[in-house]
Amino acid sequence: MRLDIDRIEAAAATINQIFLNTPQYVCESLSRALGCRIVLKVETLNPVRCFKGRGTEVVLARLQSRGDTTSVVCASAGNLGQALAYGGRLRNFDVTVTASAAANALKVEKMRALGAKVVLVDGEIEAALQAALEHAERTGAFLVEDSKNLDTCEGAATIGLELAELPYQLDAVLVSLGAGAMATGIGYALKCRRPDVDVVSVQPRNAPAMTLSYRAGRVVDPGAPNTIADGVAGRYVIPEVLDDLLDVADDALLVSEESIKEAMRLLYLHSGLVVEPAAALGVAALLEGPGRYAGKTVATVLCGSNVAPKDFETWIKKS
Repeated sequence: MRLDIDRIEAAAATINQIFLNTPQYVCESLSRALGCRIVLKVETLNPVRCFKGRGTEVVLARLQSRGDTTSVVCASAGNLGQALAYGGRLRNFDVTVTASAAANALKVEKMRALGAKVVLVDGEIEAALQAALEHAERTGAFLVEDSKNLDTCEGAATIGLELAELPYQLDAVLVSLGAGAMATGIGYALKCRRPDVDVVSVQPRNAPAMTLSYRAGRVVDPGAPNTIADGVAGRYVIPEVLDDLLDVADDALLVSEESIKEAMRLLYLHSGLVVEPAAALGVAALLEGPGRYAGKTVATVLCGSNVAPKDFETWIKKS
């Protein structure tokens, strides 16, 4: 296990307050619709509209304390790049983001608006990561590799510290799973603070690399992803992150594209929140397994809301 609870607690002190102590509450209307007591942890009410600022703040604060460099680079589908650009602007870092030419145009626009230099490359996120690596080797910029970089996991883990402070019993937490920083970080923090809570990761069935690897206990390559949840659509698994997930997750679930869309619709109808597909995975899992947590208290992390309005309207429409 790479994570450490003392480092996570220390990390919380380095994160801009605008990303911390986010709303966490029982949504009664959604609870009635789902048949369980559902706690929403809302990570969308900040300048980058996602949880990634927690991790990038830890990365930048630790770099700043060492004085190694004032230049950073990452590969991103959008959210990590926005968070790194936002923090970099405040801390006087030069930020470069490599992204797929097929990346969400709204997210690319926002990265540039926040001051990042965005380099688009042909191929998927893995091609963007290779371009980021080459940029780091060529320029000396620090490569921020989401999930592989432990700082990103420890930043995300502060969400778990906050969930652990809920003043009532929590039976399970459903966490969206992409590369793994959020699932491993939150899972580890909860296992340290509330070991009786089930930690369950959720991934799209059309982007199942990490889940299939978790189930097999080894790295599995299922082929290219094909999901609307671009924030969790990586193909390749980072072995050390998989090891962390195997330590902290009690189960790993897969959900359909239709369930993701229905979850987005229900969240909008019952909580008034607009979320991107990756943020709706926990609710999608409850829709596909309605009896599993019947009558229990379950938290899910709404990890982002960077979605184009036209896409959102299309996805939540009832056919």
